[in-house]
Amino acid sequence: MGVTTHISPSLMEEPEPRWEGKATAELKTTAPDQVWPLLEDFCGIHKWFPDLDTSYQVEGEKGKPGLTRYCANNPGESGVKWAKEKLLTMDPIQRCFSYEVLDNNIGFNSYVATIKVLPVDGGGCRIEWSFASGPIEGWRSDDLGSFVDSCLQFMAKKMEAAIKNEDGSSCG
Repeated sequence: MGVTTHISPSLMEEPEPRWEGKATAELKTTAPDQVWPLLEDFCGIHKWFPDLDTSYQVEGEKGKPGLTRYCANNPGESGVKWAKEKLLTMDPIQRCFSYEVLDNNIGFNSYVATIKVLPVDGGGCRIEWSFASGPIEGWRSDDLGSFVDSCLQFMAKKMEAAIKNEDGSSCG
């Protein structure tokens, strides 16, 4: 015996398409335990993310789900671009966290991302940034994937350089 449900076609709505993707960056000489503290600082993203000038805590407790941050660039020709983002999960053992964009003036809607730091053979690490989003007006899904990838590559290089400078293992 089963249950049958009939939904009138006039009541059915088309589900909003989702854009999904994943970017990765490998840091060959930097261990996961060196990179994780930089990413775990949810409100410190402005130190690593390209063209982001400020990021600060709006509400919630540091490192705990529910923490909300405000991120913005300096006003340019097109004005300030900003986003308010909420931490959904934080797992320091697995070195991963998830967040969602709550509000913004950039066009993101229903955007959720997970960032993981994974070990690789030889002592380095790999950062994975996976995302799902509603469509962004004026963009294609490939545009969002390229944006995430370029941001992650920039962040990885900047983090690796900062860690090398901190260790005193680079010149200058």
